Amino acid sequence: MKKLFKHKFKKLGDRPPRWIVRSFYIGSLSIIIFALSIYIYALVLGAPPLTTIQNTIYYSQDGTKIGEELGVVNRYWVDLEEINPTLIDATLQAEDQNFHSHHGFDLKRILAAVLVNIKTGSMKEGASTITQQYARNLYLSHEKTWSRKIKEAFYTIRLEIFYSKDELLEGYLNTIYYGHGAYGIETASQYFFEKESSDLTLAEATLLAGIPNSPSYYSPINHYDQAKERQQHILSLLAEEEMITEQTAFLTEREDLQINSELPTTSDSIAPYFQDIVLAEMEAILEKESDVIRTSGYHVYTTLDETHQEKLDQTAASQISESSALQIGGIAMDPSTGAITGLIGGKNYSESPYNRAVQAKRMVGSTFKPFLYYSALTNGYTAATTLMSKPTTFVLADGSSYQPSNYNGYYADKPVTLAQALAVSDNIYAVKTNIFLTPKRLIDTTRTFGITSELEAVPSLALGTASISVKEMVTAYSMLANGGNSLSPHTIEKITDSKGKVVYQRPKQVKEQVLDPQQTFILNQLMTGMFNPSLNGYMHVTGESIVDQLHHTYAGKSGTTETDSWMIGYSPQLVMGVWTGYDDNRTIDKTIEQQAAKQIWADFMEGVHTNLPVENFEVPAGIVAAYIDPTSGELATPYCENKQLMYFVEGTVPEHYCSVHRPEG
Repeated sequence: MKKLFKHKFKKLGDRPPRWIVRSFYIGSLSIIIFALSIYIYALVLGAPPLTTIQNTIYYSQDGTKIGEELGVVNRYWVDLEEINPTLIDATLQAEDQNFHSHHGFDLKRILAAVLVNIKTGSMKEGASTITQQYARNLYLSHEKTWSRKIKEAFYTIRLEIFYSKDELLEGYLNTIYYGHGAYGIETASQYFFEKESSDLTLAEATLLAGIPNSPSYYSPINHYDQAKERQQHILSLLAEEEMITEQTAFLTEREDLQINSELPTTSDSIAPYFQDIVLAEMEAILEKESDVIRTSGYHVYTTLDETHQEKLDQTAASQISESSALQIGGIAMDPSTGAITGLIGGKNYSESPYNRAVQAKRMVGSTFKPFLYYSALTNGYTAATTLMSKPTTFVLADGSSYQPSNYNGYYADKPVTLAQALAVSDNIYAVKTNIFLTPKRLIDTTRTFGITSELEAVPSLALGTASISVKEMVTAYSMLANGGNSLSPHTIEKITDSKGKVVYQRPKQVKEQVLDPQQTFILNQLMTGMFNPSLNGYMHVTGESIVDQLHHTYAGKSGTTETDSWMIGYSPQLVMGVWTGYDDNRTIDKTIEQQAAKQIWADFMEGVHTNLPVENFEVPAGIVAAYIDPTSGELATPYCENKQLMYFVEGTVPEHYCSVHRPEG
């Protein structure tokens, strides 16, 4: 009985319940109907176009096109028959070995990738076919979202339905990205090897075939060893498929290839250094990689003023000889908004795309002193505060000594006012002030100005021993020019997609008063002193060499070290800062090169201010003016030979008349 019961139970258990069978058939039918619906819908929509506008275009602030990223470049399109067969084989082995047998999706490869990702707990392993990649390049972004993947799958189906494998492979090879602005195999071949794709050697073809998997990682310019490892993998695949012999693979792998290293990222463009930082700013705004942005067909409306850029390029070329290795970094900025209106990052972009205005940090010298004197003014100093200018040895807290010196060893050997010390750039005055206020307080002040670079709290910081970028310095000076308001440097006002839809509009800036408006005004007036020869004395004012060229009122400060020359100056309408020096930090010995930064600044500022209305720095409430004797720092009398109009916060004007210049007898 027991055995009979078990036997009957087993028989019953062998039969699946009817609801399971019914569910299986319904599910299968649903899948078939869904797939058929997708297929019919794809047929109704028809063939998708195989070309699309992908170039991202840049415009100046007046709407003039200034440059275009290299996207799908039809003039380099080549027929499949003209492409090196070896390169085609290498690409298929590297990217999609079953391309000719699948219908858009490699199911075995997808399953294998899923298993690897589950095993590793990541999403790094991909299984995109060539058709999927082509669909993504033509119609979609590279974002890793489910909505994008679904759209990609649908476009893949449409491409496979309406186009042959040869058409898809030809389109893929002509549009895939090879890094460094090179789209398509012909562009990449001419760029990396300066030859047509049909003339590529086996070594060159297999190196190029490995790049699209990760253009940045496998760049033969930036990561040659990694590119060679990828090439070795492709050669081994070709050998396994008996497309080449093991010996050929071995010898090819060991060929040392000569790679062209020029980096043209834009074509027929104005201000390529400027466009590079526009692209970097877009990456932050849109949270997308540069490769995606370059090929998404964006229209970018920038802050570039073409007259400013043209003048900046022209003055740099006229002051720095082509034969000289001297380099330049310069930025012009609207202080009311933070808009960068002109930028130069080096003498020649094609020779060196390294942006010295943004990426380089160089010793700033005396251009750092305005931060020190703003701190001094907010801590009890006035324009008339006097300190002794003579050789001085400072004994520091750790027992060591520090002995700064003035330019060419010139000293007043008597007290001088802050006004004159700033105009002639007296180092003794600056170090005494820094020690009195403490270097920590000076660093805190620079943070208020938006300086984020690393600064060392030492007495010599007052003389600009810190290394800071041109962009940071110009932004900080812009806060002085606008009366003490915060601002964010930027290059982009608006971004639209290829159809004109606005995807980003820069929000209207809300002014925030960060600096003391009274002391900011006083410092602005003091910084006009470098162009005022009447403040000459034991040293000449630092701007005397360019005073005769200036016909407008500017505030500014120069800075000079053995290896760096700076000039930063401004009006209420515009700030411009320029650095010159050598990339290898060698000493600037030639007088003409030592003066280049000032000359470039003067030529530029005068050129762009020609048609601007005259504006003065806005005077805040509570400011009074008085004529001061620059020697004594006291109120000037009729007996003082030199009288300087200086500005004070009400209640801080000197109370005594000059005790140095008195009537004879």
